Amino acid sequence: MPLKQIIANLRPKRPARLPGLVRFVGAGPGDPDLLTLKALRALQEADVVIHDGLVSGDIVRLATSALKFIPVGKKGFGSHTPQETINAHIVENAQKGYNVVRLKGGDPTVFARLDEEIEALETHDIAYDIVPGITAASASLATIGQSLTKRGRNASARILTGHDMKGFADHDWRALAGSGEVAAIYMGKRAARFIQGRLLMHGAAPETPVTVVENASRADQTVLATTLLNLPDAVEQANPTGPALMLWGLAPRDAATHPVLKQELA
Repeated sequence: MPLKQIIANLRPKRPARLPGLVRFVGAGPGDPDLLTLKALRALQEADVVIHDGLVSGDIVRLATSALKFIPVGKKGFGSHTPQETINAHIVENAQKGYNVVRLKGGDPTVFARLDEEIEALETHDIAYDIVPGITAASASLATIGQSLTKRGRNASARILTGHDMKGFADHDWRALAGSGEVAAIYMGKRAARFIQGRLLMHGAAPETPVTVVENASRADQTVLATTLLNLPDAVEQANPTGPALMLWGLAPRDAATHPVLKQELA
């Protein structure tokens, strides 16, 4: 037997590469300083990063050891990467043995299609874990100096979406229209007129405050303070192009640290 073959036979054989771990990581609302330490460690250990289009480049670049970056952006009523394609990217790279980070804006458990991606992993017996992040509602509330719940005002609050897979989303508008109700409405800027109509139809006071925070926590953040009566026109005039969160029933405090654009349209 040739010497090379003898030496080769003496070398320990590498085990077959097992499916890698997938980590669903919350990137927070945009400010890298709002990442959790656990999220930062996950990024630094990643081989592959599959990231939403809204995740800032400053955060994506924290994955200093990654071999591959895969953008999978989605825009409401616009271009998007099909969910089946995203699932395939995650499964394929995990099956190659990579440490995959599925990087999602905000918190992975809030309007982030987490269940669909977990189900794809479960079908292929791929391990995963979830790293929470700060959701846009928390960042927006902090910006305007308000809280989602307040003793004597509201003992519960809602987190809603302005639109879903079928179009504008319907909710319990009668309950939401009541005095003192508070809600954080995601993906609501294109649904502003629809939301206004539903709330007025169910008895909401036209003067109820509504605040729209665009690009929460980022350097280009804007805050629009208006009322239900003026909401659609105010949003149209401000023309927010970034991700915006609508805070129903809340106005910025006078001591809020960021400048506020107040819209009182006739």
